[in-house]
Amino acid sequence: MHFISEALEDYAALHSQDEPQLLEALNRETHQKILQPRMLSGHFQGRVLSLISKLVNPKHILEIGTFTGYATLCLAEGLAEGGSIDTVDNNEELVDFQKKYFDKSQWAGQIHQHLGNALDIIPGLGKKFDLVFIDADKPNYPNYWEMVVPLMNKGGLILSDNVLWSGKVLEPVKPNDKSTNVLLEYNKRVKEDPRVETVLLPIRDGLTVSRVI
Repeated sequence: MHFISEALEDYAALHSQDEPQLLEALNRETHQKILQPRMLSGHFQGRVLSLISKLVNPKHILEIGTFTGYATLCLAEGLAEGGSIDTVDNNEELVDFQKKYFDKSQWAGQIHQHLGNALDIIPGLGKKFDLVFIDADKPNYPNYWEMVVPLMNKGGLILSDNVLWSGKVLEPVKPNDKSTNVLLEYNKRVKEDPRVETVLLPIRDGLTVSRVI
């Protein structure tokens, strides 16, 4: 679902920073070889993620849901000197694809890939985070939220992707549609959580920005 016309989306992208060459290649290969390429953040949202990361200048970033690594590289652009990004995904088939592009980037030594269940992996990382990007299985969004908020440094940002869920948050929910029901609960929970201040941005499929107070 397009919340604004495709022409306006294209205009916004055209008048935003150009897509870096490495990410352009990653974008193209994802669409050529990987199932469900629409899961990739893409040019416009990628530049939004990059700019947010540069404004935060995080020491430690956590990404829940790697897919092909496009957003990972966008977020890495803002890393503080000596910083790191831990990215977690449960799709073993994409690990080598991700690593190929991570190794081509200037942040190769700062990106740490983790394969498995994020709820099991994150507690063992032993870090406090300045920036978190939640972009994985929707039914676990509330669980990810409750896990990461206590791990945030004060003033840190939590970004939640796909919170408008192709507009389904405004439609009657089908009885078997667990993801939409969970996202409705999640959006309400995040907005009312006294530990953060939140704004939901209608960027692409919805991006919530929450600042830890």
